[in-house]
Amino acid sequence: MKYLSIDYGLAHIGLAISEGILAEPFGQLDYISDEKLVADIRNICHQEEISIIIVGISEGQMAKITKQFAQKLEQNIGLTVELIDETLSSQEATRLMVEASTKQSKRRTNGHQTAAAIILQSYLDSK
Repeated sequence: MKYLSIDYGLAHIGLAISEGILAEPFGQLDYISDEKLVADIRNICHQEEISIIIVGISEGQMAKITKQFAQKLEQNIGLTVELIDETLSSQEATRLMVEASTKQSKRRTNGHQTAAAIILQSYLDSK
C-alpha cells in the first residue's frame, strides 16, 4: 500500500508519501481553489499509485473546513480518505527543522511537507 498524507492549509498544502514504514516529505502545493487542488492531488495519486489518502485534522473552524475538503477528495478521487489528528504537527515540524539547523527560508518552504510527514508517520505508527 502506498499512502499520501496532506497537511491542509488555506495558503499552502503539504504532502508526504510512504510505501513502507517511513513517511517522507513529498512537496507543497499553493492553494488556488479546491477544484485545482483536487485535480492536482488526483494527478499525484495516479502518478504515484496511491492507495489511501491521510488528511490531518486540526481544531476549531479549520477542522470543519478540512473535513469538507477531505469529503471532496473522497468524492472526486475515489480513494479512501482517512482523517487523523494533526494538532501541533506544524509546531513539531518547525522544532525538528530548527534542531536540524534548517535555514529560516527553507523552513518556510518545507514546513508544510514536513508537517505532512509527521502526520503520516503518526498514522503509520498507529497501525
